[in-house]
Amino acid sequence: MPLYEHVFLARQDVTSQQVEAMVDQYKDVIEQNGGKVEKTEMWGVKSLAYRIKKNRKAHFTMFNLDAPAQAVAEMERQMRINEDILRFMTIRVEELESEPSVMMQKRDRDERKDRERREREGGYETEGEEA
Repeated sequence: MPLYEHVFLARQDVTSQQVEAMVDQYKDVIEQNGGKVEKTEMWGVKSLAYRIKKNRKAHFTMFNLDAPAQAVAEMERQMRINEDILRFMTIRVEELESEPSVMMQKRDRDERKDRERREREGGYETEGEEA
């Protein structure tokens, strides 16, 4: 079966639980049509480069799909109907990445930097309190 990477953007005013429900709904569509979702990544709420349907931010989610073209077409058809989906894009790829995507690696790196900065600042505070 062909392999795809699919990213969709949901409106910022929907809750994380609603986004998770959408993910489950679209996973079911793929599985019912003979495909499978290899990996799902929730990238969180990010700023958009420009307004889309009066939204400045959106929930970003990525699927790695191993599915027939009909399954992907049906999922995209349902996304066009859903008013909470701002945009989506599906790209056919030669192979799926098993590691976290670049977006998730960036988040991990940012969290690591924040943790290191807090540890450094925390170390200075404890020294100041002792004196």
